[in-house]
Amino acid sequence: MGDTTFMQAIVWDEYLTGPFGLIAQYSLLKEHEVEKMFTLKSGKLPSADVKNIIFFVRPRLELMDIIAENVFSEDKMHSSRDFHILFVPRRSMLCEQRLKEQGVLASFVNIDEYILDLIPYDGDLLSMEYESAFRECYLENDQTSLYHTAKGLMTLQALYGTIPQIYGKGDCARHVANMMLRMKREFAGSQNQILPVFDTLLLLDRNIDLLTPLATQLTYEGLIDEIYGITNGYVKLPPEKFAQKKQGEASKDLPTESKKLQLNSAEELYAEIRDKNFNAVGAALSKKAKIISAAFEERHNAKTVGEIKQFVSQLPHMQAARSSLANHTSIAELIKDITTSEAFFENLTVEQEFMTGVDTDKVNTYIEDCIAQKDPLIKILRLMCMQSVCNNGLKQKVFEYYKREILQTYGYEHILTLNNLEKASLLKLQTSSRNNYPTIRKTLKLWMEDANEQNPNDISYVYSGYAPLSVRLTQVLARPGWRSIEEVLKLLPGPHFEERQQLPAGLHKKRQQGENRTTLVFFLGGVSYAEIAALRFLSQMEDSGMEYIIATTKLLNGTTWIKSLMDRPESQIS
Repeated sequence: MGDTTFMQAIVWDEYLTGPFGLIAQYSLLKEHEVEKMFTLKSGKLPSADVKNIIFFVRPRLELMDIIAENVFSEDKMHSSRDFHILFVPRRSMLCEQRLKEQGVLASFVNIDEYILDLIPYDGDLLSMEYESAFRECYLENDQTSLYHTAKGLMTLQALYGTIPQIYGKGDCARHVANMMLRMKREFAGSQNQILPVFDTLLLLDRNIDLLTPLATQLTYEGLIDEIYGITNGYVKLPPEKFAQKKQGEASKDLPTESKKLQLNSAEELYAEIRDKNFNAVGAALSKKAKIISAAFEERHNAKTVGEIKQFVSQLPHMQAARSSLANHTSIAELIKDITTSEAFFENLTVEQEFMTGVDTDKVNTYIEDCIAQKDPLIKILRLMCMQSVCNNGLKQKVFEYYKREILQTYGYEHILTLNNLEKASLLKLQTSSRNNYPTIRKTLKLWMEDANEQNPNDISYVYSGYAPLSVRLTQVLARPGWRSIEEVLKLLPGPHFEERQQLPAGLHKKRQQGENRTTLVFFLGGVSYAEIAALRFLSQMEDSGMEYIIATTKLLNGTTWIKSLMDRPESQIS
């Protein structure tokens, strides 16, 4: 029996295991005396021969009640155990108060916080994975997520230098900027002597562009997320496509467990195709297949010992490339089955009609048919919200009709969800006959006929014609500047502003000829993979002179976004 003095068990709030997996694998925790890992659930804790039990949790009251149950059941059995609690990302007086009411606060030898604000998802992408941020800001008028954002940005500046220019659009953006400036004043004594990595911070509220996440993303990564859902950089896929069937093997032996794949730019092929329009992926994959088989053919030309050695040394890389190609060919086939279906095409056609302003002011027959066929409610809500956003609200009779049909078909409890969507301005009644959307669309060139999907020359390729409003604003800010679109900015909700942060003498960047400027674009309330692809496209453009790093409160798509605004989402048909 080893010494258990330092042995620890971690009890995880399940939602945190994904984000933490991106920073510390279980193997690393094991090296640090973590003996066991459990998921937080009510009842008593599983048995473990450890001295310390550490709860890693979000500051939520309902979780405190579960912890209290756990601690009570433990105390009776092991009076010598030490309990610790780490709140992520901040401590909460309310939660501590709840533990006190439950009579367990005194059992904790240590109560602290683990500040985890911005989690790196990729070389150019940070997310707080704060799933309720949009809901809290726009439905509950709760600004906790904005405080965490401001704190996260202060940490970022402590590491990478003060960001000299801050631009923003929207109420939440204004709020975050104010908090940052206030925090900076409070720490006025300590000058940050780090040469700034970022030239500009752009804060964008999700509600200035409600349209983009509602549209079906048409990039490779966007479609994987739309169809299968990407969670913390992983996707679960139907296993049958990935089974290595041996000769003469019965098909009943095929695996039933989902195939879990990690998706990020460390995988060479994925980095190459993730941001392409799906219609350009097939050609890219076949080109890659030719290169790989040519590389394997090289073995026949290896004659000397040196050449054979050279070939063998490249083998692991080539085999990894081949297996990566096989995986992505399978995923592309799965997606193609869906994107070539009649249903997908019909849905996309209606979306594109809304975006181009066709018949947005009357009841849409496709939405009617979908309700009649009892299609998934979220699909219908996405289309309805899209019609509302593109028409600056729905006419009273159209709105009433949709509402009645939904409640009769899907159940009256959904009145709460419809109210939430109204509160968040995703659904609204048209109050004036003036629709601003066409003006915004034309001025910002949000719809581009004949978007080039194979060799794009504009960001609109990510939605095959529609340029995401949020990214167009980012693009215009860089050149020629927001003054050129003053009128359009006034049509979008919330203020737009610019702030300067003083840098200590000697920290102003001396820019070399041709050196890019770097902008951190922070989406408050969430961002979609298609928007990320569009920003990466701008970074790669020859003449843009700008590199974008993306940060957000949450990675989302239309489905997960609407789901976060539903009441009782666990009982919904997804």
